[in-house]
Amino acid sequence: MIRMEQRVLGRTGREVSVVGLGTWQLGADWGDVAESDALAVLDASVESGVTFFDTADVYGDGRSERLIGRYLKERPDAEVFVATKMGRRAEQLPENYVLDNFRAWNDRSRAHLGVDTLDLVQLHCPPSPVYASDEVFDALDTLVAEERIAAYAVSVETCAEALTAIARPGVASVQIILNPFRTKPLEEVLPAARAAGVGIIARVPLASGLLTGKYTKDTVFAADDHRAYNRHGEAFDQGETFSGVDYPTGLAAAAEFARLAPAGATPAATALRWIIQQPGVSSVIPGARSVEQARANSAAAASEPLPGPVLDAVRELYDRRLRAAVHPRW
Repeated sequence: MIRMEQRVLGRTGREVSVVGLGTWQLGADWGDVAESDALAVLDASVESGVTFFDTADVYGDGRSERLIGRYLKERPDAEVFVATKMGRRAEQLPENYVLDNFRAWNDRSRAHLGVDTLDLVQLHCPPSPVYASDEVFDALDTLVAEERIAAYAVSVETCAEALTAIARPGVASVQIILNPFRTKPLEEVLPAARAAGVGIIARVPLASGLLTGKYTKDTVFAADDHRAYNRHGEAFDQGETFSGVDYPTGLAAAAEFARLAPAGATPAATALRWIIQQPGVSSVIPGARSVEQARANSAAAASEPLPGPVLDAVRELYDRRLRAAVHPRW
């Protein structure tokens, strides 16, 4: 088993691998992934040094959580910190973010993962008013006191939501979209989190695969893949698909980005390395649908740091091609 760099995940006080594993794709919305393939991805990640899995109670209606629970039961030697999410099992209204619902959702996740206490529970991109509700965070404190959860956090869509959450003393970490096509969090969110001791989990690190450089205008995504049905936010926040960048603009930018990759490095590894180097990032959580992808993602943790000229070129690319293309909401 490879030893990967570990970083403290904010106020949890726990160390996690700098490259984790996002497991949305093992549940749903990325095309079909067979159970055997999903378990193989989890195992390849652990063997490659990953000690952090990120999931949610709605990924495949709990399938992702159940697969992780099964894997960890079969691999008791795997020391993995598991972060899950809650809040998307009800209509997205602030009044649904109450203690009774939290307990019910937690009980379901604890059963799926086979644990008494959840390592970390994140509010799953709730309505913006939730972040300003004292009652919501009092309820989260109650869950910690009841030992249902060890710590709580938030997964956000906007920088404004992130900054509001960081000001809450009990929030352990913030999960936010961060990649070379979505750099706004670098301006205020990462510095504020660093100053407050709050961890940063970087999601959608490859811009839904655009940053791999593998897609073209002729690529066809499966009907059950969000990259086919959510390009304009038809099902959930548009920012979750291609980082909110329209597909043709993203393809053109991805072609330029690929040319910035150092000799011997893939565009995907370059994107992950760029995120790892941002001060304040605790862990980046690329997804993987195959053993090969899982190993390649993990290997980015040990790659050489990107030199200054490459970092400058990434910033110039964003400013020239993408800043105006990203929705003002983000």
